[in-house]
Amino acid sequence: MRKIHKISIPFVLVIDQDFFFYKKIMAASYFLITLTLTRKNRYYADRICKGGFLLAEKNFLVDHLISEIKSGTFQLDKKLPSEHILADQFNVPRMVVRKAYEQLQDLGFIYSKQGKGSYVQETKKQIPLILSGDVSFTEKMKEFQFSFQTSTIFCEEISYDQKIFQSLGAESDDKVFKIGRLRLMDDFPIALHTSFVANSTFPEIEKDGPDITSMFQYYRQRGYVEFGSSRSTLNVIFPTLFERDILQCSSLIPLLQVESLCRDKRSNQVLEHTNIIYRSDCFTYVI
Repeated sequence: MRKIHKISIPFVLVIDQDFFFYKKIMAASYFLITLTLTRKNRYYADRICKGGFLLAEKNFLVDHLISEIKSGTFQLDKKLPSEHILADQFNVPRMVVRKAYEQLQDLGFIYSKQGKGSYVQETKKQIPLILSGDVSFTEKMKEFQFSFQTSTIFCEEISYDQKIFQSLGAESDDKVFKIGRLRLMDDFPIALHTSFVANSTFPEIEKDGPDITSMFQYYRQRGYVEFGSSRSTLNVIFPTLFERDILQCSSLIPLLQVESLCRDKRSNQVLEHTNIIYRSDCFTYVI
């Protein structure tokens, strides 16, 4: 008969900003469970418990440092306390501080200098973004007088995709092209716009696509004047390897994905199926 062992599993609690009160409550909030364990299972369970404490301590430290940076306690390009100082101040292992600094760097709050320490990163300019389909992204950026550039990075035919083909009213044997434009502000990538366009609607799209920087301008040149959007969906996603490379962001930066249809208001014809990915740390959103 197996021996019964009791182990303690820590709860992660959201409580007030006093770190030491937080640690006392976390320690007191063990949830006692009676488990039938072999010695090997008890070893792994003990490791999980310790890991839960370290993760909770790191998350609290990350939140605390972000709050201090935003409040101005740690100013731009000023050196942050060393790992040793913070470890002593918060009574945590230096590994916890190191992991917290790594996460802050991934989130874009700090940068490191080899052998010198960590410093506060300049906050990215927040761009007000109106999520509507009647004004082009290029026109919105010009209105706010931002230093804005567009680079068309691909124009290629896609294989059959039922959702996209049906939304464009394209037959299965029709050609559909995707045109990708990278949006940059001060030479820094902030968004990726992908437009799916049917060759039956725009017969010259394969030839014209690589040179298009504004789809609305392209449509106007072909007689379409007023535009509207329909069936818009918003999702928060985390970047793929391709998106991290293109948008120069870490895997921890959430992206806002907006998928919609662009229609000609006069004829109600669908002109394109649009998929836009925005870096969430570069925008404020008006919906």
